[in-house]
Amino acid sequence: MASRLSRREEDLSCPVCHEIFKRPIVLSCGHSFCKDCLQEWWTERPTRECPVCQRRSSKDHPLTNFVLKNLCEKLLEEKGRSSSSSLSSEVLCSAHGEKLKLFCLDDQQLACLVCRDSKKHAGHEFLPVDEASDLCKQKVQESLEPLKEKLKVFDKVKTNYDITENHMKVQARNTETQIKEQFENLRRFLQEEEEARMAALREEEAQKSQEMKERIEALSREMETLSNAIQAAEDQLRADDHVSFLQNYKTTMEGVQLTLQDPPPLSGGALIDQAKHLKNLTFRVWDKMKDMVSYTPVVLDPNTAGRWLMLSDDLTSMRCGGGEQLLPDNPERFNHEFSVQGSEGFDSGSHSWDVEVGDNACWEVGVCEELYRREGDTGRGCWRIEFYRDEYRAIYSSEPGDDDEETVLSVNQKPQRIRVHLDWDTGRLSFSDPDSNTHLHTFTHTFTETLFPLIDNYDADGPSLKMLPGKITLENHS
Repeated sequence: MASRLSRREEDLSCPVCHEIFKRPIVLSCGHSFCKDCLQEWWTERPTRECPVCQRRSSKDHPLTNFVLKNLCEKLLEEKGRSSSSSLSSEVLCSAHGEKLKLFCLDDQQLACLVCRDSKKHAGHEFLPVDEASDLCKQKVQESLEPLKEKLKVFDKVKTNYDITENHMKVQARNTETQIKEQFENLRRFLQEEEEARMAALREEEAQKSQEMKERIEALSREMETLSNAIQAAEDQLRADDHVSFLQNYKTTMEGVQLTLQDPPPLSGGALIDQAKHLKNLTFRVWDKMKDMVSYTPVVLDPNTAGRWLMLSDDLTSMRCGGGEQLLPDNPERFNHEFSVQGSEGFDSGSHSWDVEVGDNACWEVGVCEELYRREGDTGRGCWRIEFYRDEYRAIYSSEPGDDDEETVLSVNQKPQRIRVHLDWDTGRLSFSDPDSNTHLHTFTHTFTETLFPLIDNYDADGPSLKMLPGKITLENHS
């Protein structure tokens, strides 16, 4: 219907105004026009000619085209019905039944012309719906911007949550593997130790059982000899024939005059030496385990490690290189990409640990407060010595924004190990070379915060920095 009406509108349109004919009149040439359009056309020209074919009109007052007029009226009637149907679906003012042509900026609601003049909206500012729509769209668009920015923040945090969840699963699996391996090593050691001690017990049992068997067999033979002699003499004594007894008397006396030594008593050590096998058994096994276990005073915390560091499975060494890792942005992690701290902090007492630096070309070893971890080089509370460009420095980072206090150290022999000794209570932090027993530097400070061991490794081509195991001492001895 819409396309058919469109074609009809084109056929019933005035060639001058291009709208549906209004009071159509027809010229002698056959072209029709709106009466007003034709009169306006002729007032601007000296001759009365057709606007289409320029043919001169023979009549000053053209006749009305009633056929065309009826067709146009019918078309307008149809368009009116269609428009009425469309208008019937429009939302009208619930209070006045009028079209909602205005928008009240104060109440932020649609209004009709009657509403505008009502007391309810007295002094309110109104805009036509099209202008109000543009204005409100602009405000909504402006309000969307912070929401979009907030969504970006949420998306970034969610991404970090996803990374954290996946990293936790990897951590759990790796940790489970390490626990199983270490307990398997302990079980293997204990099983081998049990078998060795059971073998020693069985060997002692077999040896002493064989000795006792030989003693019993020798004693049984002598007892049999005595029993035979006694039996033979008793048989002679029961004989009634005196002549026969006397005839065998000499032989009988030789039989009862046997010279046998008393059997030897049990010698010392004949029994199983239970005390030897059971004496402090668990302690002696524990003491022997020193050869297979180690104790490291400082264990590295992987949750603090920078993204360019790779830690060993036992968390005692770290190296730089291998590319940047995708790690969670958790609160414990260093902002500095090449730093890691120990898993345990100290807020009292005396503590020592050794770090193997080897031939690494660029490293830092020391302690730091927790706040330094997130603020990095701009943070406060970090005491360390640094090796960089073949030069040793002692560095103290104090308050944020302040320049570091640096002291160039005189080191004659390049240390392979650095010993860190922290006496928190007396406020002394010392560094030395344990191999040459050379003192490198000592910081003095009144510590008030918990201090964590700090290690930095900047040498991507260098060896790992290692936290060395300490000595395991036992006060008792097996």
